[in-house]
Amino acid sequence: MQVEDIHSAVDAGSKAVDLSNVLLLLKHYNSVRSFTESLCTSLVPEDYVIQSMSDVSPTKWHLAHTSWFFETFILKPHLDEYTPFHPRFAFLFNSYYVQAGERHCRAQRGLLSRPTVDDVYQYRAYVDEHMDILLMNVDDDLYSVLAPLVEIGIHHEQQHQELMVTDIKHVFSINPLYPVFKKYQAGFKGQVPSFEWITYQEGLFDIGHKGGDFGYDNEFPEHRSFVHAFELASRLITNREYIEFMEDGGYERPELWLSEGWATVQDNGWNAPLYWEKSDGEWHSFTLSGFLPVDLDEPVCHVSLFEADAFARWAGSRLPTEQEWEIAAAQASLNGNYVEAGFYRPVRPQNNTPRHTNVPLQLFGDAWQWTQSQYSPYPGYKPAEGALGEYNGKFMCNQFVLRGASCATSHTHSRLTYRNFFPPDARWQFTGIRLAK
Repeated sequence: MQVEDIHSAVDAGSKAVDLSNVLLLLKHYNSVRSFTESLCTSLVPEDYVIQSMSDVSPTKWHLAHTSWFFETFILKPHLDEYTPFHPRFAFLFNSYYVQAGERHCRAQRGLLSRPTVDDVYQYRAYVDEHMDILLMNVDDDLYSVLAPLVEIGIHHEQQHQELMVTDIKHVFSINPLYPVFKKYQAGFKGQVPSFEWITYQEGLFDIGHKGGDFGYDNEFPEHRSFVHAFELASRLITNREYIEFMEDGGYERPELWLSEGWATVQDNGWNAPLYWEKSDGEWHSFTLSGFLPVDLDEPVCHVSLFEADAFARWAGSRLPTEQEWEIAAAQASLNGNYVEAGFYRPVRPQNNTPRHTNVPLQLFGDAWQWTQSQYSPYPGYKPAEGALGEYNGKFMCNQFVLRGASCATSHTHSRLTYRNFFPPDARWQFTGIRLAK
């Protein structure tokens, strides 16, 4: 829909709403929805339907689920006489929202040849059309209700953009042809910055979201936290440094591992990060640009909390708490290597002067950074009401917090207080290592 059409529609309805806010929200919505589809331009229909493990969802499912979110939480409750695109899509594309109804089995998402990829794109267009109709006809009261819901839906879609990229990588990795998702783009040149420790004094610190801008409910409320003096590494651990750990018997020394981590290593036969293989005596890794030699100077990624923790013990240090990470990152720019940069992998930092700024490098982008913090509620935490309250709170068990975003994250989705979380054995996300002591 053209801007002029929206002006006319809103004026004709004589709605007492700030048109500029409506236009900005629609622009943001359409931009994110378009970017989701742009990530799929190199795919063929066969790529959209594969589910390579239970944690991975087919690309087709991500495209539909993000549309289901807007349909379920915005269009059905707020657009009069809205007719769902298909009566069974609510069952097929609900993820884990128990209050929103029954759900198709997660592990069987890859068994569905129907709806087709074309059907799903038609579904997306149908939802987009009705979101335009709804938003361009709101009054001020309804807009105040819808705007926060739309913003949650936008960030939810950005989460699934990241999941699409990581899931496609896993899907392609099991194919002996090693398909290329995006053409290889060389990273930054130059010497890797030296590894340094940056010191932070003890004290009381404000932790969590201050309000004003968007944040998920698990980032609230802001609260005071006493933190002892600590040191944080000036950059992420590189592949070269991780190989030193491997060559020193890192995967063969039980004294370095948490008990469950050692059992996981034994049960799964781990001897390297996910996607790594030795070929002709050299380590190679599957990337979204194909099967390539491991770049020794790029940050290591696709390691579990167990592996990150074992490496830290081997290095005579530990992983940071999420409070320590946030204190250090509060002085950093949000700029970094995000999905928009087109690398689709962690790369060496472009800036190599942490000693002059006393701010660690690579805090945002490149790789999510494991912390030793269990994913739990902040003091005074309250989940959202209704089904949206299931978004974060019910996962506060047996998960660890990661901070900082990755090379698969959108820049506009990143923020200081973002609390990502995964179980300690998860490796298929772009997860890396930053040390503390």
